This record gives sequence, C-alpha cells and structure tokens, in this order.
Amino acid sequence: MHKIYVLGIGPGSKEYILPITTKIIKDSDVLIGGERNLQNFKDSGKEIKYIGKNLKELIKYTKEHMQKKKISYLLSGDTGFYSMLKFLKKHFKNEELEVIPGISSYQYLMAKINDTWHDAYIGSLHGRSFDFIKKVKKHHKVILLTDYKYSPKEIAKLMIQSQINGKIMIVGENLSYENEKITIASPKEIIKMSDFQMSVVVIKDEMEV
Repeated sequence: MHKIYVLGIGPGSKEYILPITTKIIKDSDVLIGGERNLQNFKDSGKEIKYIGKNLKELIKYTKEHMQKKKISYLLSGDTGFYSMLKFLKKHFKNEELEVIPGISSYQYLMAKINDTWHDAYIGSLHGRSFDFIKKVKKHHKVILLTDYKYSPKEIAKLMIQSQINGKIMIVGENLSYENEKITIASPKEIIKMSDFQMSVVVIKDEMEV
C-alpha cells in the first residue's frame, strides 16, 4: 500500500528541514502545501498543488492518485501543532499516512532566546481565538502563534486594557529567514512600534528576562 506523506518542514528556511524529510520530498511525485511552504520546491520538477479553498479537490485528487504517485503534504512547523494533520486524518485511514515531524516556529524562537518551553502555556491565535488574557494572568510564560487579526500590537493592547503589569513580550518575525527579527519590549513599547508581520509571541514575567 502506498503511503501519503505528511511532512513538517520547520519554521521556513530549508536549513531547518530534517534530512529524512528532504529525502522523501526528493522521492515524491507530487508536493501539496501552502504557497510559502512550496516556494523552495517550485523548480524541483515535481507536480505542485497549492492549498487554498480547494481542500475537497485536493482530497479527491489524493484518493484517486495515491496508488500511482508518491504524494507528500508539506506543512509548516511541526505536524503535531495546529497543522493540517487533524484534517487529513478525517479523510484517510491511519495506516495510509506516514507522518514526519518538523521543528516548530515556537521551538525555534525559544532556542534563539536560550529558553525552555516545557514550562510554558502554548497556544495559537492564528485563525482562531481563545481567552489568552486568562492564560497570561495564570502562567509565568505564555507562547502564542499570531496572525494579522491578533497581532503582537493587538495582544499588547489587550494586555494593557486588562491591566496586566510586570510582563515582557518577545516577538519573533520571519523566523529562520535572512530577514529574521526578534524584538524584546514591554507591551507599552510594543504598541508604539510599526506593524509586525505574522509572528510568534512569548510573554514572560519581567523578572525572568
């Protein structure tokens, strides 16, 4: 039986893709993923399919061609953290999938700032929402994936409105790319800065920085 490969390709740069993942990609006939995820492979000679509002069509294509072609889904970061894996498991049997993990963006950022993440609350505001203010009040260290709606500046604004003091924000932009930028500042300083791109945000007790 042919497997469908679900590959975590890390935070962005090809340097952070695991060797086993690189080998599977090289051996694949079809690569499926977001446009940013596939930008390093568009000249690879592989059949490329971009993920958009075409999920039903991609699932149909995969089911129809999985016995003839080696198909790999390339997912940003790690396959086990807010990825497309959960969706794929609804449409394929467990034995039809082979999953290879990757380095998540939050793992990468925590390493860059020489910190641990096992003692943090980790959540995502990327395309979803939850009461993260409650988590910031409860935990000494919170890690959040962001999007354009819940940007670092919006997070800082909501923290100030909730009268949360004694916290420092660490914002990681374009992680692993040449234009990577890591900003460490208070919420009051963050809201005065220019807009951030999609980022990972770490919120820590001031005394721990």
